[in-house]
Parts: sequence; C-alpha cells; structure tokens
Amino acid sequence: MYMNNVLTVNEYTPEYIVTPGEVHEDHLEHAGLSQASLAERTGLSKKTINEIVKAKSAITAETALKFERTLGYPAHFWSNLERQYQEDKIP
Repeated sequence: MYMNNVLTVNEYTPEYIVTPGEVHEDHLEHAGLSQASLAERTGLSKKTINEIVKAKSAITAETALKFERTLGYPAHFWSNLERQYQEDKIP
C-alpha cells in the first residue's frame, strides 16, 4: 500500500511463539507414539524427549536426523523449526 508515495508494509506479529516441542508433540500424537517409545526408537533419553517437548532443550542437528529416521519428516524440517523458534524469541 502506498501513502504519499511511500510504501507501507503491514507486518503481522503473532502474540505467541509456537515451540518446536509443540509441533513435535502433535507429530507424536499423529503417529500414535508416546515420548517413551520415541526415546526408545531414537536412542535418546526420555528426559531429552520431554525437555524438547517442553521447550527446555533445543533440537540439535543430530536429534533432527534421529527424528527423520523415526518419524519420516526430513531433518531440515526439525532444524528449521528450531531455528525459527530461536529467531522468534529475540525481542
């Protein structure tokens, strides 16, 4: 939109940030997996999985690869979720 020959941009700023853990939890539900079974399948501890779901731990590149092998979503999907979350946390 132009006002007085100046381009103005409407910028949407959400009131909340979706964590990678929230998305991850949805994918677990959809796959019919519990955190404990995912931990067993990935070789990660139950604590690590829970901390990711609760946004207390980040999804590392190695973890993203394990999720790819277990859940079928590409590693870059998980890495991008984490990257976007970290960027969105910056005030």
